[in-house]
Amino acid sequence: MDITNGKSKYYNLMEDLKEEIRSGRIQPGEKLPSENQLTVTYQVSRHTVRKALAILTKEGFIEAIHGKGTFCADSVKTRGNTKMIAVVMTYVSNYIFPKLIQGMDDVLTKQGYSIVLKNTKNSRGIEIESLEDVLNMNVDGIIIEPSKSQVYSRHLEIYKRFESCGIPTVFIHSTYPQFKDKPSVEIDDEKGMYLLTNYLIELGHKNIVGIFKTDDTQGFRRHIGFVKALNDHYMMYDPEKVIWFHTEDKLLKPKAEILEMVVRGKEFDGVVCYNDQIAFSVMEVLRGHGKKIPEDVSVTGFDNTMVTDEFGIGITTIDHPKEKLGEMAAELMLKLLSGKELDEAEKNQKIEPELIIKNSCMKRNE
Repeated sequence: MDITNGKSKYYNLMEDLKEEIRSGRIQPGEKLPSENQLTVTYQVSRHTVRKALAILTKEGFIEAIHGKGTFCADSVKTRGNTKMIAVVMTYVSNYIFPKLIQGMDDVLTKQGYSIVLKNTKNSRGIEIESLEDVLNMNVDGIIIEPSKSQVYSRHLEIYKRFESCGIPTVFIHSTYPQFKDKPSVEIDDEKGMYLLTNYLIELGHKNIVGIFKTDDTQGFRRHIGFVKALNDHYMMYDPEKVIWFHTEDKLLKPKAEILEMVVRGKEFDGVVCYNDQIAFSVMEVLRGHGKKIPEDVSVTGFDNTMVTDEFGIGITTIDHPKEKLGEMAAELMLKLLSGKELDEAEKNQKIEPELIIKNSCMKRNE
């Protein structure tokens, strides 16, 4: 390895080994290479190796056991109290993002913390790269909105490295299926979609189309809420009236599927959508083919992010308390950093959904 960067050789060796430990590549309790092996690998003297190991021992990163060798400490303190919190989001340009970050920043800056932002673009590959970068930064904690959260994660090892380094993680909006017990702050998506679907049913709607995202947990839970509302009113679930879309086709598939239903003459008097953006695009398609909103078709969204369209129609939706969610995530992170023991309700927090009624829905004649 080349560690000739102008600094002392023992210092470079020490920092290199420290990074191996912080990143989780050397696990707690794992035996380090011998002095002879380090001498050969780093092309330094035995004196340099011993000096570097002595500093790591003093700082609590490693411990020597007589007759056995040198080991990574079991309770090594891998956080450096940097006062830096990494925030990893799926889309930094997303309409929800600015207020979410503002809520986090308001809480964290009061405690002397700064935020480092990472954007995954809802890509697993970019998420892995972002997490690797964060590990190298030696931050105190990480708040993350997972990419494609409904799909099983294949990079659990990176999250385990955060855990072994003593870096707490807080999930927002959703968690991966394998991480249901991890600290999180979410909106009750299931209940939110139940409220929307129930509202349309109580207005007299008999044929409701549902549009849901298939690769994140929010879409999965919102679909469950939709199904439960139908069941509670003894209405049959029709899979042909459910449109699923992925991140990659979110701008195309919902509009194309709704258009096909209209062209085929499929009867429906209401549409519940994954979010407000999808709802507005659906309204555009329906109007373009002679349907009036809400006279012919009622439409609902989710997230309360858009006010009205050019026709003065406001979407009936579920509120997304963006700042509050950010504040709650930051407060949960501070509790974890303090070492406080948390009960289940404190560890996994759910925000109660609020139905926002606007003029995109209309009562149907019995």
